[in-house]
Amino acid sequence: MSQTNTLQQATISQGATGAHVSHAPLTTEVSDVASPGLLLNSIDSRIIKIRPMATPIDQLSRCAGSRHADSIKVEYYAVDVKDTVSTLSRAVQPDIATVGQNSFYISTKHNEIFSPTETIMLPASSVGESKQPLVLYIAAIDKRDGLLVVPVNAKHGETGWNFAPLTAGSSIVRMGRAAAELDVQSPQYEAVPRKATNYCQIFKMQIEQSTYQKLANKEVDWTLSDQEEVAIIDMRLGMEKNFIFGAMAEITDPDKNETVYLTGGIWNQTDNTFELPAGKLSNETMVSMCRRAFTGAGCGSTRKILVGGSGLIEKLSNMQADRNITNTNTLVKWGIEFREIRTNFGSLYVVHSEIFDQCGHPDDGMIIDPDALTKYSHVPFQSEILNLRSSGQRNTDARVLTECSCLVLRHPQSHLKIIQK
Repeated sequence: MSQTNTLQQATISQGATGAHVSHAPLTTEVSDVASPGLLLNSIDSRIIKIRPMATPIDQLSRCAGSRHADSIKVEYYAVDVKDTVSTLSRAVQPDIATVGQNSFYISTKHNEIFSPTETIMLPASSVGESKQPLVLYIAAIDKRDGLLVVPVNAKHGETGWNFAPLTAGSSIVRMGRAAAELDVQSPQYEAVPRKATNYCQIFKMQIEQSTYQKLANKEVDWTLSDQEEVAIIDMRLGMEKNFIFGAMAEITDPDKNETVYLTGGIWNQTDNTFELPAGKLSNETMVSMCRRAFTGAGCGSTRKILVGGSGLIEKLSNMQADRNITNTNTLVKWGIEFREIRTNFGSLYVVHSEIFDQCGHPDDGMIIDPDALTKYSHVPFQSEILNLRSSGQRNTDARVLTECSCLVLRHPQSHLKIIQK
């Protein structure tokens, strides 16, 4: 039975958690129809062997596999964990007039992240002689006045509450909910992802070799396949620049009068930024950077990739290791040789990128969570033979390399841009 007949006879039903195939054996063609993108493109498996260190982001996306996109315009959803920290927008004195002598209002910069029945803590405010951080219970929320709170571990006396004054800008930490004994329900919590859009860019590269060039004697056996490999290197370098620093746009070619889609790079998909002081990189700054990369809302994986320009990599290389930071390990993963930096917050796989130098970011870099990086392919990488000789255009052998794809950050806050001040 041929593979085509197998595909025609196969019955594919989509279930809630997967596809089911009946009336035919599970072949690669059937598998690709039932679950597009499940099988790694065989061309990708060969491409990743061609100068992987030159294009680490493209390399990573190919090794991880890509999702099929039904159109050039890709719509995806990005969501991050609800913020856990805010600050007071106005000061609160302990002798404040209270409602019923057991509650008062406070206002924060992000009242929307709080909800009734939650407990909150103000680490900078101490209570009485115990010096414990002040803990409050949110009884209600008013759009005008803010949060109506009940002190949990503070007492109210004749002169007011026995906690230190709350200054504007003081940190407020969201804690757990506290329900009453007869409560059955609680205020709802929903995380609605934000819809985002990116365009798959059509990347193309054409190579040709004349018939006489192919027949001529050469000092080395230089064939069309050798030219194709060099073309792939150049094509991947260009794609890498668009994948990182590209600007998303839909423009019209004035000569062809046709629409051209340009993909948006991952550099512009997150506003999570760490400013690196100029000069020598200290261990303290490195620890602060890792703290920023591995903690907070949507911190993600404990192993992330740091891709940087030559200036940043030089600073990292000159940094002295200590008991909190080690940078002696080298490992090969996804075909890329990384230098591993370990901290108490997490591990960074460090690699130099020529693209950052060429695009004007030699002292900058980006920490990427590989688990939150997704590639969409409208047209997977393919090599197509053009018969220019039969069409009467040129007496050459020609191939066109094509891919229509884009990269997106699913959880923007789990990635971090490093920018030198």
